[in-house]
Amino acid sequence: MTAMRKRGGRKARIAQRAAKPEVDPCPPGQPGGLYRPLSDADLKRIYDAALTLLDTLGMGEVPARLRSDLLAAGARENGARIEFPRALVEDAIARAPKQFILHGRDPDRSIEVGGTSVHFGTGGAAVQTLDIDTGLYRPSTLADLHDFTRLQDTLPNVSWFTRCCIATDLPDLLDLDVNTAYALMKNTTKPVATAFTIAEHVAPIVQMFDIAAGGDGAFSKRPFVKAHISPVISPLRYGEDAVDVVYECIRHNIPMSCITAAQAGATAPATLAGFLAHSLAETLASLVMVHAIQPGYPMVFSNWPFVIDLRSGAFSGGGGETALLNAASAQLSNWLGLPSGVAASMTDAKAIDAQYGMEKGLTSLAAALAGGNLIYESSGMTAALLGASFEGFILDNEMHAHTYRVLRGVEVSDDTLGLDAIRDAVLGEGHFLGHAQTHAAMERDYYYPELADREEPRTWAQSGAQSAWDRARDTARRILADHQPQYLSPAQDAAIRDRFNIL
Repeated sequence: MTAMRKRGGRKARIAQRAAKPEVDPCPPGQPGGLYRPLSDADLKRIYDAALTLLDTLGMGEVPARLRSDLLAAGARENGARIEFPRALVEDAIARAPKQFILHGRDPDRSIEVGGTSVHFGTGGAAVQTLDIDTGLYRPSTLADLHDFTRLQDTLPNVSWFTRCCIATDLPDLLDLDVNTAYALMKNTTKPVATAFTIAEHVAPIVQMFDIAAGGDGAFSKRPFVKAHISPVISPLRYGEDAVDVVYECIRHNIPMSCITAAQAGATAPATLAGFLAHSLAETLASLVMVHAIQPGYPMVFSNWPFVIDLRSGAFSGGGGETALLNAASAQLSNWLGLPSGVAASMTDAKAIDAQYGMEKGLTSLAAALAGGNLIYESSGMTAALLGASFEGFILDNEMHAHTYRVLRGVEVSDDTLGLDAIRDAVLGEGHFLGHAQTHAAMERDYYYPELADREEPRTWAQSGAQSAWDRARDTARRILADHQPQYLSPAQDAAIRDRFNIL
């Protein structure tokens, strides 16, 4: 009888877990910031070193238009370089928005950036895709970008979508930028981000955004696309084409992530402290640039520390140094009160294997615990950002749920301490199964993964002995077969196709 009751109770619990929980135990936006790899004294020394670099070295290769705006804002010339006095940098920090909204076309999917909230999203420019059928890499295509976009549209723990791959089958750069933007519009209503190859591509693509937003000028009133731009080239110089894109994005009210992506030991110091000071100086140079063009313009302070394997010079997206540096970067940005962007979960693994899980879990959890507001590259990326994986998106979405649960922490109250429930169990049946407190906590406090296998070995073997890769592949195939969103109306789609070369 006991065994029968136990089986019946287990079936009931499984059925309860299968139903949609009334309360999500681990929603996006949980607070981070408890992991502090740097002491207060460390933070100040790194910050002071960064300001010294900007004051005494400044920036090289400054385009003429930007040079004029920087000098007008309080910078000074020193030959070919432009130096930033401490007062100018601190004015830019003080006037920068500390929190702002990244709009989704669906307002319910908008997110607030800044403060303590943590959100996982995407990034990357993978030129290869891990083929879902062969398990091998091949060049990424426009069809892949459409598929990745609609796949992540169903994943609740991916808060925003930046194009994760490059359509290598589109050699024309305007066609590439236009069709990338179109794939985002067609397949998701989350906040999205894209890149513009050159400044001249911004204005026509904004026309496409206007069509999706409801008319001329509608997009700029509520921009639902963010631009990813790297206006600083390490070490300590500007890139003219990217700076031109910055001017155009500001003209069209497109919020920006200005990304510094220095590589330790190559374009930045190999010492971790020196790297952090150098990279912080470069990201501050982007902030000062934006401040000089339009004070108070929204910018995600995207200081992404990258690491190379100093034995070979190859970029490394996983490992303890990457985890530590991105966590420290998030801590520095949050200490300055700026909306922080870091990069994590950039595994070097090519397959969905133990290395994949170890590197992704280590780096993404560290970045989240340190309070990175937007954690880029965290979904679907493989092969040190050279690859993207459909199965990876599925597995990473589940990983993010676990991370959000860690960030949520432990709620301590009379109810959750539950001394009466402990007394009932000790003096009564000797266990907590079936107790009202257990039922109440079941969905409120626990996350039940759909992919991770928690069965005993015999049941696992009888069910086909699937790996996590197998289960994720099945899930991805099902979503790609079933989820065919049409977020553009027929009239909007026709208007876009009439103006643009949609392929």
